[in-house]
Amino acid sequence: MGNDMMEAYLFEMNTLLEQVDEIVLSAEKNSSFSEDEVNEIFRIMHTFKGSSAMMEFNSLMTVAHRVEDLFFIIREKSMDVIPESLRPDLFDLIFQAIDFFRGEVEKIENGQPTTNDIDNLLEKVNNFQEKIQPHEGAAEEEAAAAGAAAGASFGSAEFPFALQVFFEEGCGMENLRAFMLVNSIRESGLTDFDFVPADVDTNSETAAVIVENGFVLRFRTADERESIMPTVTGTATVSSYQAFDFEAEPAPAPAPAAEPAPAPAAPAPAAPAKEQTATPVPAPAPAAAAGKQPQAQHAKESLISVSLGKLDALQAIVGEIVITESMVTASPDLKGLKLDSFAGAARQLRSLTDELQDVSMSLRMVPVSATFQKMKRIVRDMSKKLKRETVLELVGEDTEVDKTIVDSISDPIMHIVRNSMDHGIEEHAEERIAAGKNPVGKIILSARHTGGEVIIEVIDDGRGADDDAILGKALRQGLAQPGVEYSHKDILNFLLMPGFSTNTEVTEYSGRGVGMDVVKSNVENVGGSVTISSEKGRGMTTTLKIPLTMAIMDGMEVAVGESIFTVPINYIRQIFKFTEQDIVHDAVHGEMLRLSDNYYPVIRAKDFYHLTDGADRFDDGIILWVESGDKSYCLFVDELIGQQQVVVKPLPAYINDYGIKNYGIAGCTILGDGTISIILDVASIYAAAQS
Repeated sequence: MGNDMMEAYLFEMNTLLEQVDEIVLSAEKNSSFSEDEVNEIFRIMHTFKGSSAMMEFNSLMTVAHRVEDLFFIIREKSMDVIPESLRPDLFDLIFQAIDFFRGEVEKIENGQPTTNDIDNLLEKVNNFQEKIQPHEGAAEEEAAAAGAAAGASFGSAEFPFALQVFFEEGCGMENLRAFMLVNSIRESGLTDFDFVPADVDTNSETAAVIVENGFVLRFRTADERESIMPTVTGTATVSSYQAFDFEAEPAPAPAPAAEPAPAPAAPAPAAPAKEQTATPVPAPAPAAAAGKQPQAQHAKESLISVSLGKLDALQAIVGEIVITESMVTASPDLKGLKLDSFAGAARQLRSLTDELQDVSMSLRMVPVSATFQKMKRIVRDMSKKLKRETVLELVGEDTEVDKTIVDSISDPIMHIVRNSMDHGIEEHAEERIAAGKNPVGKIILSARHTGGEVIIEVIDDGRGADDDAILGKALRQGLAQPGVEYSHKDILNFLLMPGFSTNTEVTEYSGRGVGMDVVKSNVENVGGSVTISSEKGRGMTTTLKIPLTMAIMDGMEVAVGESIFTVPINYIRQIFKFTEQDIVHDAVHGEMLRLSDNYYPVIRAKDFYHLTDGADRFDDGIILWVESGDKSYCLFVDELIGQQQVVVKPLPAYINDYGIKNYGIAGCTILGDGTISIILDVASIYAAAQS
């Protein structure tokens, strides 16, 4: 089975699983499925069933089929068929099915075999179906058997307008091809129609029936039949088709496919039979359908799925183009030469390179909504199991981040949310009421852009951090030194240390602090940082600062003596000269500069990095007023070299072991002349200078 087919299947399954999870969460909140939601889940399960059957994942196909049967009953008889008392059981059952699909998809992704142990889940579905409509399953099976025994009959009193379809001789798997044709018709918007044989999705023996008698589609009106003609003629394996109109009961089975079937003798069709091959121009659709069909086709073609590996390769190539462009335009061989034409071409090249970079970056940007939506399910499940009623509020879920970074932060966010539920939200509503809080706990998951980074916060209104308990645990584990005074911030930092936990017992979910060192490590691997703030009794906030992208950015090259540094443009508020007289000397904060009626500390890059050369007098240098989050200060350097588009190169792993990210170094880049420039981390420079 081709890798492309498998990738497409997995992508489709994961996408639909996210959709159905969101639908069921919304329905559970409203204690009912709307008509649209029922139809959507029915369609999704239908797609699960067909795709899994084609990929020969029989266990997934069978479970999807049973859930589809359940929603068929709900669709036909509305939600009234399910008493209020049984609806929580319905939601739990669907969630169990979703978890089954998700687990099996994960096995497929990891190259593991799928399970055949589905009897327990099937029994639950069957039992629930029996509760809402006794013997419905048996009646449907009898109807399906009767339909198969009847063969490929043409019309019926309810669906008198038939279309007999033949597939190309020897194409194979005719039953699944018929099933895919049915799915295509449903996706075009028409769902109320019939087909014979009816069990093409589960009964491989119907392939021989279709080869012999064709596949018959039946519709309520002639317009409905005409509206699906583009779908039929657009199916590559369809070789011919024939329309029949009926006003009575089904006619005898048609002639074999080898000889085009004539119109049956009785009952006489209301309109002459029409036989066509699938290759001519498709039959025109009625005005209403014709107006809709091109739009549907256009919508499908406007989005494509691209392998992340290909985007990574594109990113790497664009990065090398940026470096090469800098090497050409900044070549030492050009110094002193007056080349007006070359300068104009170089500017044009820079403009095109910038545009190429913007396009390549935008291809990788995806909203964090998919990751955020997954947290709803976690909060829902833990609320039930821990018996702590809690709501999750999402803010800024349309915020876009690089795809690689989104994938990297999904697990850390999940872990933090679990910690908030397990160890943050109070165990009893009475405890919250006594503290003057809403009895229902609340977790806020938010994302927002600030310059060149995204701030993601997980805020809970739980019991918060107990400094005494944390410090006591840190002392017992040897992480803290006896007799040393630790600030509130220092105590919270113990939560991010390996193996630290304030939980006194092991639970199904990790307690606050368990694995938080892994969270910190994962976030730092993508150039981000983790901070914790908390007030006892009022809750806790965990903040992730994540770069928008790790690939290419605009930077300002500055010189300090013989060293060259890159400051990300997004963090620079203003650049200006000043004199010694403008400096204010503060006993606590040192050198300060007044800007916009506020005083900001001045950090000398030469002194901060202990460089031997560079400007000492303020008159000989220049100030960069920089800002990151709530940190704002003035960075003193020798001179500006100029704005440069740079490719961010990660530092070797062994260098990170020395904690250099805490000293304002975010990475490095290669300049046009081949030299290395250190990329500065504006926020951590301030934190290190103040400590």
